[in-house]
Amino acid sequence: MRRIVALFLFAFIVVDPVGAGQVKKAELPPQYKKLLEEEVVYIIHPKEREVFLKLQSDRERDQFMEAFWKQRDPTPATQDNEFKTEHYKRISHANKYYGRTAAKAGWRTDRGRVYIILGEPNTIERYETSSTNYGSEVWFYQGREADGLPPGFNLLFFQKDGIGDFILYSPARNGPQALMPTYTGDPTNYVAAFDQLKESQPQLAEYSLSLIPGESVSMMDRPSLASDVLIQKVETVPQTNFSAKYAQKFLDYKDIVEVEYTANYMDSTSMVKLVKDPSGLYFVHYVIEPKRLSLNAYENRFSTKLQLNGRVMTPDGRLVFQFEKPVDLAMDEARVKMANAQPLNLQDMFPLIPGTYRLSLLMKNEVSKEFTSTEITLIVPGDAPALQMTSPILGFQTARVQPGKARLKPFQIGPIQVYCQPGRVFTRKDTLAAAFQILGLTSEQKAGGLIRYTFMKEGLTWREKQRTLAEYTELPLVLEEFPLADFPPAYYDLRISVIDGGRELVAGTEAFALSQQEAVPRPWYFSKLMPELSDPVYDQIIGTQLLNAERPAEAKPRLERAFRQKPEDADLAFVLARAYMSLGEVTRVPPLLASFLEPPRPPSYDAFVLTGQALRKIGDSAGALVIFERALSQFGLGIVLLNAVGDCQESLGRPKEALAAWEKSLQFDPAQPEIRKRYEALKDKK
Repeated sequence: MRRIVALFLFAFIVVDPVGAGQVKKAELPPQYKKLLEEEVVYIIHPKEREVFLKLQSDRERDQFMEAFWKQRDPTPATQDNEFKTEHYKRISHANKYYGRTAAKAGWRTDRGRVYIILGEPNTIERYETSSTNYGSEVWFYQGREADGLPPGFNLLFFQKDGIGDFILYSPARNGPQALMPTYTGDPTNYVAAFDQLKESQPQLAEYSLSLIPGESVSMMDRPSLASDVLIQKVETVPQTNFSAKYAQKFLDYKDIVEVEYTANYMDSTSMVKLVKDPSGLYFVHYVIEPKRLSLNAYENRFSTKLQLNGRVMTPDGRLVFQFEKPVDLAMDEARVKMANAQPLNLQDMFPLIPGTYRLSLLMKNEVSKEFTSTEITLIVPGDAPALQMTSPILGFQTARVQPGKARLKPFQIGPIQVYCQPGRVFTRKDTLAAAFQILGLTSEQKAGGLIRYTFMKEGLTWREKQRTLAEYTELPLVLEEFPLADFPPAYYDLRISVIDGGRELVAGTEAFALSQQEAVPRPWYFSKLMPELSDPVYDQIIGTQLLNAERPAEAKPRLERAFRQKPEDADLAFVLARAYMSLGEVTRVPPLLASFLEPPRPPSYDAFVLTGQALRKIGDSAGALVIFERALSQFGLGIVLLNAVGDCQESLGRPKEALAAWEKSLQFDPAQPEIRKRYEALKDKK
């Protein structure tokens, strides 16, 4: 019998520093308006509310609420959601017991709100209405330190003026006099009111000064504000230790990931770095560390299948590069136990042409239908001789790679492999390694310049170190190590500056945290050696990126060189054909793609379409029609092929056949204004 096992991986937090398109609550369907204003009103995070109001359909709202409850499920590997069940039990209890004395539903009362947020109190003291005090209840809670509350505290509710609903008492705002029907003294004299209440109800009088047991209250004119701070913290308990990041991710990816994934966002940390290879190519190195890893369990074997998708977009939204990589993990029970104590770091790398981009990484777990993602702005510098410094990689360990074949591996700079984690958390037993590259140094700067390392703590310089550039024998690679034994636990910024003649030429900063713990769990890595730089895959990737960046003249020689080495690659042939089309070398396309239209090769849809388009541009409409009709027989009806057939038929003077093709296309998709215009115009001519 198979089951899903969730491994909750260690994660460390490093502190990093209602928009347009919202639906008004009044415009929501009744069931969602009730949900937002009644059922989850006390527990929903402001970000969740903001995202919910941006959703445009009931389907999206239902998917979001599934995610809403899953994020709060204490046992996500089971079918039951104990949090959701308990929450609705609390609402039912509040409506049953706390609306009796109020002219409103129980969930809207102060007692109902507190009960829904905190649950049943440990004890309740009741004070009946008498000649000396109004009816009151004191709820005592303990063991809520994880919510940022005191170890033990009271909440006092009273019937104002002795009638109606019980309201939450504030020592500073209400004062002891609000609890007594017979107090006739100065309404601003809290001391006199306390003394009078103490004569008849000494314990209630103590609660009236402070809701926090053991608090020393030195009251001059009114009670301490600590109790009011407590009340404010109670109101925010649902947001304490809760991250609503998933809500924004749901909004960003609801149209990209499959429906079954949208409710299952899992948190993760990530890191992206640039490294320049001696060949001149820049490589993007990245690592993703999911908070948990769900596995499929069968007997004593555990496995999962991850799918990694990457997209590189220009600022104006043009796709430059995308990739999809499967990651299959299999392990035995012993390895699972190790994995339970160590986070998984999924590492990879790819080359990227110069430019400014938005990198989006999406990782899906096909076993648990969970997804996580990261987005970052990436600037790949050009080959200008200007001085540049890559962003430092901070590692807890390094290793020197043995000389041999040219190898490419994530987070390896030249001969140095850097072992790092995206959280950048260290202990005082660690030696911090900072690895980076300084590019474009002149011989004079190498001889006379220096590097300054400045450790900043709480915005102030804590320690500095300087070394001359001449001391580094592997430039542009720089590796510097710092024992952390005498560093106090704190958050730090390491600023690295290149100095020449007393002037700072270039600088970079990286944050890290030094833990108070003796040790932190280090990851187990999943990464693969990349092919050697002589492999045609790099020409194919760079050529494709250049073509997508609308630089076909630069793309062409790389794609041709790659195709000469991989003439059987249909995807590569298609990209090269696109380059020829962009450069106006249309006659080269049909012979290039001819072998991809015939057996024994599997038929290529892209090859058929591009061949037909090329023949049409050449003026061979009859030949193009043959290609498009073959494609229809191979791949079935579709608007691209039907429109192309109609275009060819019209060009060949066959209006009846052209109209038939376009009519069928418009049946598939009526929202084609240009095709409809041509269809109507041709129909009028008949």
